[in-house]
Amino acid sequence: MSRSFKNISVVATATLVSRFLGLGRDMLVTAVFGTSALASSFYTAFTLPNLFRRLLGEGALTAALVPTLSDELKARRRAGAFALVNNVASWLLLVCGGLVVISMGLLAMAARLGPELQALGLPAGTVRRWLEAADLAVILFPYLLCVCLAAVFSAALQMLERFLEPALSPIWLNVAMIALLAGAVYGGWSPGARGHMLWLCAGTLLGGALQLGVPALALVREGWRPRPDFAVSAPLRQITRLMGPTLFGSAIYLINMAVSRLAGHALNDSAVTVLNLASRLMELPIGVFAVAVSTVIFPLISAYAAAGDQANLASAYRKGMRLILVINVPAAVGLAVLATPIIRLLFQRGAFDPSDTAMMQPVLIVSAAGLPFFSFVNLVLRAFYAQKDTATPVRAAALSFGVNLVLTLALMRPLGTVGLAIAGNVAVMVQAWWLQRALTRRHADFGFGHLARDLGKVALASAVMGAVVAAGWWAWLQFQPPRKAADLPGVLLLVTTGVAVYAAAIWALRIEGREDLAAVWAKVKAKFA
Repeated sequence: MSRSFKNISVVATATLVSRFLGLGRDMLVTAVFGTSALASSFYTAFTLPNLFRRLLGEGALTAALVPTLSDELKARRRAGAFALVNNVASWLLLVCGGLVVISMGLLAMAARLGPELQALGLPAGTVRRWLEAADLAVILFPYLLCVCLAAVFSAALQMLERFLEPALSPIWLNVAMIALLAGAVYGGWSPGARGHMLWLCAGTLLGGALQLGVPALALVREGWRPRPDFAVSAPLRQITRLMGPTLFGSAIYLINMAVSRLAGHALNDSAVTVLNLASRLMELPIGVFAVAVSTVIFPLISAYAAAGDQANLASAYRKGMRLILVINVPAAVGLAVLATPIIRLLFQRGAFDPSDTAMMQPVLIVSAAGLPFFSFVNLVLRAFYAQKDTATPVRAAALSFGVNLVLTLALMRPLGTVGLAIAGNVAVMVQAWWLQRALTRRHADFGFGHLARDLGKVALASAVMGAVVAAGWWAWLQFQPPRKAADLPGVLLLVTTGVAVYAAAIWALRIEGREDLAAVWAKVKAKFA
């Protein structure tokens, strides 16, 4: 098995643990808070530092930093790469530190604007939810500083082909949040929903500190030594130039997500929580494989792009895309078919009751339809970033924002939370189409013609699997009532059956690259044997 696939298996395994811990975290949060306004306020507040993290850390900065680090590593070896890390981290500390202070001040002011907002004629429930979210965001915003710096250290580790520590980063966040919330609830540290929420926020900040510290220590072991460097170096200027268009594009994405969250928060108490839980379930297949493939493929295609090797660049892109679609298309079908028992099994306990399950089921089905497109965009963006093209993704983001805004305003009242999910899905589908068209126009080797036959086989195999699983669930309900005790064996049986049926179908259809999948699976089995 190639080194790239070994790295993919490492990242996939670590990310799998992270995603399951994230799912466990949300199971605990929903058991404690349900789909209450307080839970939605937390998710809305946490969205703000998370989106700025994507804007400054994992988005624009990483997209510009990885190719530049690749150039420095090639030209000046580790000394040059480590010098650039210090240079970027110093400026990031200054910029993000100022942003955190300013944002916390503005949010603290916004949290006191209740009478003014009510005077504008806004519903009292909407005002209450918005102010509560602003209050929690003041507490959570320092998380931004930790994860932005962590993104720099993780990018450097990836260029040194150390993928484990960056992949473990979300685990520390989830462990910290679970530990402090569970301690507050079951240890009686602080009574009442508000007290429990403050401990959840404290866990978020502790997790951010761990996300920063672990990759920093790993980088120190590789020879990096931190020191302040506020010089305006040539590589820093190049990163700044590359970041310019991406910052604009990421800002569009930031506004896009903020509009969706604020629209959901204005709609009702539950919308943001339900959308977040649906996203969490989608993150399992995305995180286990799509992000793992993209994380490993990005440095590889960056190196090919730097060398001007278009043939290998296109080949690596197609291989990564094929692997992503082979996993995420059937995952979307499975999530849609088993939506109700999965929601009931995972979330229906404590403050999350059967009415919440019924409300979330159509949202999850709609969200699952967008799963392959989210995974697709994750990699196609890397293909542009590897070639230092940050302008085309900006145009795609602007188009996606316009589609999402129009559909959100048109659908949120007649269709409620489902309308918000439809708007988000259509927007990302349009973005995926735009990006792939632009990439194919530039290089014909990136075209979907190379994948069309395999994509048809994936769709056929997924349809067969979906039909078998749907029929199996119908048969299961003839003998077992729809209750949680019967859901676990039924879901496990049908997921196992679905995987076996799908695997047999793709082998029978002779999908290209199935040997790579077999090699990855053999590696995973060997680790747990």
